[in-house]
Amino acid sequence: MTTLLCRMRCSSWLPLRGAHRLTNVIHRDGARLLAGSGRPLTVYSRPDTRGQHTRAVDPTEVDLQRLEGQDEGGNTRRAKLLKYVKSSMRELVSSLSSDSAVRVVIFRSSVPGVFCAGADLKERALMNNTESDLFVHGLRSLMTQIALFPTPTIAAMDGVALGGGLELALACDLRTASYSAQMGLIETTRGLLPGAGGSQRLPRMVGPTLAKELIFTGRRVGGQTALEMGLVNRAVEQTQTGDAAYREALALAREILPQAPVAVRMAKEAINRGMEVDISSAMAIERMCYARVIPTRDRQEGMAAFIEKRPPRYTGE
Repeated sequence: MTTLLCRMRCSSWLPLRGAHRLTNVIHRDGARLLAGSGRPLTVYSRPDTRGQHTRAVDPTEVDLQRLEGQDEGGNTRRAKLLKYVKSSMRELVSSLSSDSAVRVVIFRSSVPGVFCAGADLKERALMNNTESDLFVHGLRSLMTQIALFPTPTIAAMDGVALGGGLELALACDLRTASYSAQMGLIETTRGLLPGAGGSQRLPRMVGPTLAKELIFTGRRVGGQTALEMGLVNRAVEQTQTGDAAYREALALAREILPQAPVAVRMAKEAINRGMEVDISSAMAIERMCYARVIPTRDRQEGMAAFIEKRPPRYTGE
């Protein structure tokens, strides 16, 4: 993600004593996207939340904040999204990946009207050929790490998602967008091509013919068009608060959250790995993933809940 000019918030859902816990991880930059926005200020204010947290921060700061209400127990981290923090972002994703309590992760931006506007071209212009190649390789590796995240990931695009910003969204499992959002792989307009996985993930998502048209032309599309072409799962009218896609992502996450965690993880692995091989090999992958679900307590709980006509109480075991 590194020099992508965005302030990202990634939310991970975890269980907490029968309730739900939401961990928000915010990554900010203080560069171009902050122009005209005044000092960086983060406000957590949700209609279903008992507490509100407002704090002015140094955009390079990394700290934790606790959320209350329905998502009690959540934490928030902030970090500046420039190239020298790439390792920190990788560490963050890695730590969440190894946390078996994480159920769903949501990526969003705290910059109004912008999900992620792409790379800092001024910074890129200062790199020599080798540095540029290594930088994009590192970015590609980070996107792959996000794509391989064991639990479902959702990108909530409430604004512009261009170049590497859209590549980040493509690395996620699911995407929500406001109708007013604009997204596109615009690298060819800058003498480049999508280098952080976009040239491979977009064709797999919308088909090679449409992907070629979008990449060759560098065209931007709105949320409604993105929904029609299968680029996003859900598109909604933007709200006055500018977080319609995030609210839709939360609604989607809350549909996933009650399901058996191990089953969801194995379903994701079966789908992702199966898409890359022939159908016969894919069936073998499905069998392997299914075999890992059979001995779980959650499977027994699911059967018992069905017989007893009650909601299941899954523990992720």
